[in-house]
Amino acid sequence: MSSDTAGARESRRSGLGVQVMQWMENLSDTQYAYLLLIPVFVLLGSIALYPLLRTFELSLFSTTLGNVGEFVGAQNYVELFTGQKDAILPGSTTFLPKNLSLTGMVQSALAVTLIFALVSVLFETMIGLGQALILDQDFYGRRWVRAAIIIPWAVPIVIQGMMFFLMFNSNIGFLTPPLADLGVLAPTNTLNDPASSLFIVIVADIWKTSAFMALLILAGLQSIDRGLYDVARVAGATKWQQFKHITFPLILPTIGIAVLFRSVQAMRVYGIIDFVSGCETVPSLSCMVVNTFLTRQGTSAAIAFATAGIIGVVVMLIIVWQGEDAI
Repeated sequence: MSSDTAGARESRRSGLGVQVMQWMENLSDTQYAYLLLIPVFVLLGSIALYPLLRTFELSLFSTTLGNVGEFVGAQNYVELFTGQKDAILPGSTTFLPKNLSLTGMVQSALAVTLIFALVSVLFETMIGLGQALILDQDFYGRRWVRAAIIIPWAVPIVIQGMMFFLMFNSNIGFLTPPLADLGVLAPTNTLNDPASSLFIVIVADIWKTSAFMALLILAGLQSIDRGLYDVARVAGATKWQQFKHITFPLILPTIGIAVLFRSVQAMRVYGIIDFVSGCETVPSLSCMVVNTFLTRQGTSAAIAFATAGIIGVVVMLIIVWQGEDAI
């Protein structure tokens, strides 16, 4: 063997690529996992972290349309949380509720957002769980039932908004009179009444997104070992006992993830409100960001960053509720 050939082989064995591979082979499982997450961190930093920091920077200035403004520090946040910014918000909207009455709550962007998220996610989870339990059973035509349940989720939000606008319009809607007789909705100008419109928007979101929860929970149900139910039946366990001690504990982490995803989406609600009744009737935090951006960008950035902070708190509370190992 010539010295040149031996040198080439030795070079290949000691090249940079070989050294990198050897270094990766010596990593622990935890170190290797973090190595694989580096591209994700880079991507999040470029498309998520930078815009968030840029928004925070913009919120520190008294920026208006065509005017960069001067540095005001935390003044935008102070005025926002003390009610001084309420005068520039559309209609009679406030950021924080002025009181705990129904009128005060439905006029507050923060209260409306939290009420919408809490009520819609709660009912979507319960309905989605019921649908998933049904779809997990073996019956004739199950694939068609699954397809039918997904249809509302696939409806574009513009069409969904028009559907509910027509169904609950006080002049032509067929659902307004019976619900008005029960005292649930205002009999006239229904879509201009804040409480009635908030109810309609919540119903519209539940109708559309319960399928999303059902699909996620169904995935958790189908991952359960069916042998556990055979053992439970041999032991004489009832259907309720099987659900209580097998099904629910094993799908609880999946429910937690589904609730986490839906809560984040619900806290950013905008489209269905805009198409059904308008942001002046049903204010939300995202509505306030959009409605103030063109004229008062500093205020809009402050609301946007505060919204991100509130969503972060909600996410942390859900993680604490589920436990670190469940998420």
